[in-house]
Amino acid sequence: MATTQTSDASFEQDVLKSDKPVLVDFWAEWCGPCKQLGPILEDLAAERSDITVTKLNIDENPQKPVEFGVRGIPTIMLFKDGQLQATKVGLLPKGDLNKWIDDAIA
Repeated sequence: MATTQTSDASFEQDVLKSDKPVLVDFWAEWCGPCKQLGPILEDLAAERSDITVTKLNIDENPQKPVEFGVRGIPTIMLFKDGQLQATKVGLLPKGDLNKWIDDAIA
């Protein structure tokens, strides 16, 4: 499965009411590290059926980044059962990202 897109308007349905854990990537077009993280997240979305990977463009959707205290990008947050489980800021290698996900949803 590929990454999906979420927005301020659909965040509750896409993320908080999801029956699977959801990794949210807060990103922007102009962010170099965000562009580097994109292919890693695409790989994760394709390889892991236990989570949903979605992206939220902070320029187009300013409400949720403020609500969740996003101060730098890329910021990734992992939600499970409607609750924020873990947050990471910055670019991570794929192996580290997988371990972080596993630890957060265990």
